[in-house]
Amino acid sequence: MVDIAGRRDLREADLKGADLRGIDFQGANLEKANLIEANLSEANFKGANLKGADLFEANLEEAHLEEAHLIWADLRWTNFKTAYLEKTHLEGTKLEGANFEKANLKEASLEGANLIKANLKGANLEGASLKGVNLEGANLEGANLEAVFLEDAYGLSFDQLSKVKTLYDAKLDEKLLMPLKKKYPALFEKPN
Repeated sequence: MVDIAGRRDLREADLKGADLRGIDFQGANLEKANLIEANLSEANFKGANLKGADLFEANLEEAHLEEAHLIWADLRWTNFKTAYLEKTHLEGTKLEGANFEKANLKEASLEGANLIKANLKGANLEGASLKGVNLEGANLEGANLEAVFLEDAYGLSFDQLSKVKTLYDAKLDEKLLMPLKKKYPALFEKPN
């Protein structure tokens, strides 16, 4: 186990299974760190570098990850319930089965991420970039997709989109856009 007290450079640290609830990692460098199954609930990762880190099955419930860099990280089956991920960089991440229920992903960049079977129920994705994202089987019930770019997203179905909170100003593939506008016009109205 690595002694993390006051350390900001934790590159390649082995913190597998560690209980790090509420720890302040703001601005820390955790590039390629092993955080598999770690309990990081309510931890502060604002602006932290977690590029290539392994957070498989980690618990990040209510954690603060605003503007953090999680590029190419392994976040499969990670719990982000009610986490704060505003403007977070999640490009190319593995997010299969991740739980983002009620998480704030406003203006987050998820380009090229894999969200197969991810839970985005009630998540705020307003202004997020989902270019080239795989959303096959993702739960989007009640998700805020205002101004989200979904034209290049794949694995996305009419049924998934019919359950979202809003698609106001979202960019969608014409094959989905027209039938949704016809059957669910309220989804395209400006939210109050």
